[in-house]
Amino acid sequence: MSWVDDVKWDDDGLVPAIAQAQTTGRVLTLAWMNREALRATVAEMRAVYWSRSRQCLWRKGEQSGHIQQLKGLHIDCDSDAILLLVEQVGGIACHTGRESCFFRVYQNGQWVVTDEVLKDPADIYDHRP
Repeated sequence: MSWVDDVKWDDDGLVPAIAQAQTTGRVLTLAWMNREALRATVAEMRAVYWSRSRQCLWRKGEQSGHIQQLKGLHIDCDSDAILLLVEQVGGIACHTGRESCFFRVYQNGQWVVTDEVLKDPADIYDHRP
């Protein structure tokens, strides 16, 4: 039995994976991993996720350059969630150009944007045909 088999995978063979900045503790991203993504993350020492929309591996930063370099890997007490401690290259984790995907806070009955856009997504991603 492999260390990967210790994970409690859901019915789709996935597990939620939280990326947290090693230096600040800020939660950056929530994504999904399958067995192949988890193995690749360890082998490459960078975050590799499973894209549910594209149905393929997604190496964080492969288009944007905003790679998440792996600094530590944890599993929760129930073995059904993964925590990646990462160094966020370029300081941007979100496809919206913000530091974190968690840039909205619930206040007084609404979601309030708290983080500024650090870089326009049009300048990050190449949308040429």
